[in-house]
Amino acid sequence: MKMAGGFMFRFSSAALVGCALVLSACGKSDLADPPVPLGDFALGLNIVVADKVQKVPISRNATVEEWEEVMTKAVEDRFGRYSGPRLYNIGIAVEGYALAPPGIPVVAAPKSILVITANVWDDATQVKLNPEGEQITVFESLSGDTVIGTGLTRSKRQQMDALSYNAVKKVEQWFLKHPEWFNIPPGATGPTPPPVWDDSPSVAPTAATMRPPRRPAALMPAAALLPVVAAPVQVTPLPQATPQP
Repeated sequence: MKMAGGFMFRFSSAALVGCALVLSACGKSDLADPPVPLGDFALGLNIVVADKVQKVPISRNATVEEWEEVMTKAVEDRFGRYSGPRLYNIGIAVEGYALAPPGIPVVAAPKSILVITANVWDDATQVKLNPEGEQITVFESLSGDTVIGTGLTRSKRQQMDALSYNAVKKVEQWFLKHPEWFNIPPGATGPTPPPVWDDSPSVAPTAATMRPPRRPAALMPAAALLPVVAAPVQVTPLPQATPQP
């Protein structure tokens, strides 16, 4: 790649590998740790829709079904660990994404991004707790992979797993800002770390098996689901990547 003054930008392979090794330690899943306190929370309905998802032009392709599958799993992995006395229903709409394709390392490697809108209901009262959908935008976390471009180092599914993990972690952080929704005692929650991802097998996501029975989706009135799948959402336009000459 030509730089100002006609100089050629050079980055040695040894320096690139060293940078990746240093930063790869930054990413670590927290799903193997005890979950943060969420008071009365237990996961009821886990609703994910992606039928209106938008894709940035320079991106790998992912189907509606793939996004719904990966996001549903991410919600289950994080929120299925809770066994509080009250069920809460989570609805997530996947709004937009970009999955980095292979690019030029360091300088022009495109980054992955995901935009979702989240809502939460009290299952017993069927009352939506948030007046407006919470729009969340996440990138893949800082690591050796993201420095050199995950299109070169990760498969499409690994990128989707990382983005979904980060997005649902942000949903958890949003919940913690509203302790009144879940009867969280004052001072029960401390500062939460920024969302990070590590696909190392030693910290692979797992969901707890002990939890209250789920309320069947068929018992949820259809009108209560409309805000998730039908309400208009103002989506912040995703950044348009510009191909390098």
